[in-house]
Amino acid sequence: MSSLTLVFVHGYSVTSTNTYGELPLRLRNEGKKQGIDIQIEDIFLGRYISFNDEVKLNDISRALETAVQQQILSNASIPSRFVCITHSTGGPVVRNWWNLYYNQQAKVCPMSHLIMLAPANFGSALAQLGKGKLSRLKSWFDGVEPGQGVLNWLELGSSEAWELNTNWIKSDGSQISENGIFPFVVTGQDIDHQLYDHLNSYTGEMGSDGVVRVATTNLNAQYIKLTQPLAYNKNGKLTTDDFEIAEHTKSPETAFRVVSQKSHSGDDMGIMKSVKATGDDKSSETVSVIFDCIGVRTTDDYKRVNAKFRDDTEQVQRDFLLEIDRTFFGRKKYIHDRYSMVIFRLKDSEGYNLTNFDLILTAGENNDPNALPTGFFADRQCNRINQSTITYFLNYDIMNGCAPVIDNGDVVRPAVEGIDKLGLIINPRPNEGFIRYLPCKINASKELFDIAIRPNSTTLIDIYMQRIVSTEVFRFEKQEGEKMLNKNFKNITPGKEIV
Repeated sequence: MSSLTLVFVHGYSVTSTNTYGELPLRLRNEGKKQGIDIQIEDIFLGRYISFNDEVKLNDISRALETAVQQQILSNASIPSRFVCITHSTGGPVVRNWWNLYYNQQAKVCPMSHLIMLAPANFGSALAQLGKGKLSRLKSWFDGVEPGQGVLNWLELGSSEAWELNTNWIKSDGSQISENGIFPFVVTGQDIDHQLYDHLNSYTGEMGSDGVVRVATTNLNAQYIKLTQPLAYNKNGKLTTDDFEIAEHTKSPETAFRVVSQKSHSGDDMGIMKSVKATGDDKSSETVSVIFDCIGVRTTDDYKRVNAKFRDDTEQVQRDFLLEIDRTFFGRKKYIHDRYSMVIFRLKDSEGYNLTNFDLILTAGENNDPNALPTGFFADRQCNRINQSTITYFLNYDIMNGCAPVIDNGDVVRPAVEGIDKLGLIINPRPNEGFIRYLPCKINASKELFDIAIRPNSTTLIDIYMQRIVSTEVFRFEKQEGEKMLNKNFKNITPGKEIV
């Protein structure tokens, strides 16, 4: 019988290790049946402080490394490598720890498997609500004020999350190996309506589990860099050509599984908390998926599980497309489409953030915003700290086109004709003065649609605008004769000449 050490890392603003529920016991019991000895004393239930305002993700990662060295690796009776299971913010916590201490390092990481349950890898739309409102939500918190340091990381489009995720996307994938780590993402896509907060629609947002969006959990992501060229036309007027796709990078292929009828939290549907130690058919799928992850030993195993998860996810999302919620007032219907998330970040050619702009999506042969299908747009958020970053949440199935949704012969939603070309228009400000910008676009194309809009996935798009500097920002005035020059330049205009 093989021996296994499990390390659990909880989510955000948790104050007790009972947040893990009976999942550790269930895994121990199931493990015995599969010939895996998971001793209860070897199940480490991690605790970390996320509800203090001064604590940031890097602080938690530093403390995690110390805890691993002092409490796990120093114990001679424990195997040299462990399997880590995280929930929610625990996913980014452990990923950040791995990135800081073991990514591209010669030493082998003591963690062999990272199994993330509903991880907020790209953040959560809820994080922008602020501490007061979030502490009231039953689906996230347990009677404490959330910590601002972690909350800032979780806000969609945060610079810290951007850096961690671009590092992952631009990696070569060699870290997914026997001597590296085997990462997995397992998430639900259902809403526990008992936890729905009627004052905050995000807790019932389609394409999410009530807290994190499916697209934000998935590490299969993309990075795109658009740059703006400048030129002079035949009349000598400064103009711009269309954006150029200067870079397009896809992340290493990472095992990703959507499980059925699981939400983020809660005793009844929570992907972790609802699991019972024995006799729980409702969570058998989740437990089985976790053991599929634990069973990976080689890169070939990982590829097989990855392919299986991809097929199983497609089947789950087909089978549970239409949800019928039977209440005292009748049957309420929910359509669980697949969604995409795109995070745009605007900078200029000198690296300064652009915070005043219009960003318009277009489609069709005429590059027309009105050619986008009705209902494609779900949400938009601008990061409060980094206002150059804006997140769009888009209904992929409506954008791509989909068949009618039928319930017992009744048409819940007719067929939707999608698009196959996507474009973008940026109108930056200021557009006049000593420092200014020119509007720019990228014409709607199938290439941009295919690389930027992916189901259950997030795309990071860096947009670099040319910073136009008037030559009048600095001029030398020639001194003539012995009399001191006294020229007033208070009313100097920018002129046409640029640096």
